Amino acid sequence: MYTLMKPLSTREELIKKKLYIFTPYDFERAFSLPKHKAKYFLEKESDSGLFLRLKKGLYSLKTDLPSEKEIANRLYQPSYISFEYALAYYNILPEMPYSITSATTKVTRTFTVANKAFSYSTIKKEAYTGYVLIKQNGKSFLMAEPEKALVDYLYFVVLGKKTKNDRLNISSLNKEKLFEYASLYGRDKLIKLVKKLLVHGKA
Repeated sequence: MYTLMKPLSTREELIKKKLYIFTPYDFERAFSLPKHKAKYFLEKESDSGLFLRLKKGLYSLKTDLPSEKEIANRLYQPSYISFEYALAYYNILPEMPYSITSATTKVTRTFTVANKAFSYSTIKKEAYTGYVLIKQNGKSFLMAEPEKALVDYLYFVVLGKKTKNDRLNISSLNKEKLFEYASLYGRDKLIKLVKKLLVHGKA
């Protein structure tokens, strides 16, 4: 079957199967290829421009690149988009950061894909909740709820790993949710910071 594979028909088949981001194993199964032939084709067509190698063992169609939010979810799992990127998405922060920021229970990592930075910060397993599946323009991705994105962010402010921003727009946030999510981290300083933010409008 490999000798009959052409870039155009391969692209069409991947789109038909909705495989916009895939592993070599996904590719093997989709085209019933032996491992070595799938590997050769992926390497060859990555060089020619059909595929984009997102990281070792993960590819996408370069001609039909998934959204940066979808890439963020797949690049490092488990993870969900949070912190500054999610806050900007919800208009809680005025500016979109350069990197796509995500929370994970794994080791902190940063990747660069197509000149875009994807950063992943470690949170405790007990706090790995408060995210939802968002569907937008035919794309879907996991992102923290507004309150959880803020709490995740403030947790790292408390740790001294992020700089607090005084231009937070929290007018539409649910106070009960903020305290509920803050309690997951088990940090009194975080609870106090949330209270201060709600009273004074800035942390």
